[in-house]
Amino acid sequence: MNGIYGWLTEATKDQKRTLVAASLGWMLDSMDVMLYALVLGQIQREMHLSAALSGAMMSATLIAAAVGGIGFGWFADRYGRARALTISMLVYSIATALCGFTHSAAQLMLCRVLLGFGMGGEWASGAALVAETWPAHHRGKALAFVQSSWAVGYALGAAVVALVMPHFGWRAVFFVGIAPALITLWIRRRLREPEVWRKERTSRPQTAQLFRGAFGYSMLVCATMNAATLFAWWGLFTWVPRFLSMSTAEGGRGLSIVQTSAWTIVMQVGTFLGYVIFGYLADHFSRKYTYIGYLLMAALLVPLFAFVRNPNALLLIGPLVGFFGTGYFSGFSVIASELFPTSLRGSAMGFVYNIGRVLSAAAPYLIGHVSEHAGLSYALCITSGAFLLAALIATALRLPANPVTG
Repeated sequence: MNGIYGWLTEATKDQKRTLVAASLGWMLDSMDVMLYALVLGQIQREMHLSAALSGAMMSATLIAAAVGGIGFGWFADRYGRARALTISMLVYSIATALCGFTHSAAQLMLCRVLLGFGMGGEWASGAALVAETWPAHHRGKALAFVQSSWAVGYALGAAVVALVMPHFGWRAVFFVGIAPALITLWIRRRLREPEVWRKERTSRPQTAQLFRGAFGYSMLVCATMNAATLFAWWGLFTWVPRFLSMSTAEGGRGLSIVQTSAWTIVMQVGTFLGYVIFGYLADHFSRKYTYIGYLLMAALLVPLFAFVRNPNALLLIGPLVGFFGTGYFSGFSVIASELFPTSLRGSAMGFVYNIGRVLSAAAPYLIGHVSEHAGLSYALCITSGAFLLAALIATALRLPANPVTG
């Protein structure tokens, strides 16, 4: 056990604090995504939304997240990673609670856009914070730990819906989303900016460098690769809860809201393990080829998941879809953090991650639209092609032989 967790016990207080802060931010970000996905059916009925418009709500959130992520990345390079993390969490937690007060599609859309601005800034600032605090030989495991909190938040969101919605309705579910605002009070009191960033802050970052030469090449590969994976992820996991809860006559699997929450939690067990195990593989073997391997397995598993009719078989395949179909994000965190220097890391990571969000924003809408004509099982298989495309682009990555963040 000490061999597995020794890297955590040997960490300094600052390293542990950054790990906890970034993990909490990512976990609560994930929880909000799950809340929306699981109450989507109720919102559709009450507000009379089509499947396409419901998907467009998430697409609008992703576009706003892209704008917010690029802006917060710039902010993090100039004013600090911890400060950017705190503000982004405040914005998305307040916006989540406001969703519970909406009574029309336009009001809900506005709140989801505001939420997106905050959600977009959380990943880049948190990932840069951890990458600059942890040494290269433990960086993969540390960033995988942060990414694994997405699975915890997803399962937590499913549990909140199962406990709250049957008794208090879908609006009360969103009110739980105010929790991150309380976490930010702890973050601001206990968290320090990375030493490497404090040393670099006197120099003015030249953001234009990111779009020239070797940096420009890395930006292009990372942005397009991530666009494909995010298209696949949002297209698949925005609709999985709805896929499980839809009646069999509509092309779903006919599970109750409690069963859907339970099946989702089981999937997140696989997702959690996928994140964590990726970190160990990335620190001991090739980050690049571990990443590609995950994507190829995800492409193979999605069609199996989409067409299996037996709910018990879904319990077996679902965790594997979670393992490979989400676990690769641990790889993107460490790959992106090691390709760019400290002075530009926040801007670079904010751009490559969030430009992908812009391009992937069409996925929830497209899957919803195709499902209205071909059925949701066939629509979900579109994401398999996106996983394959991402794996192909990833072969062009040029990673440093001896990565050092600083």
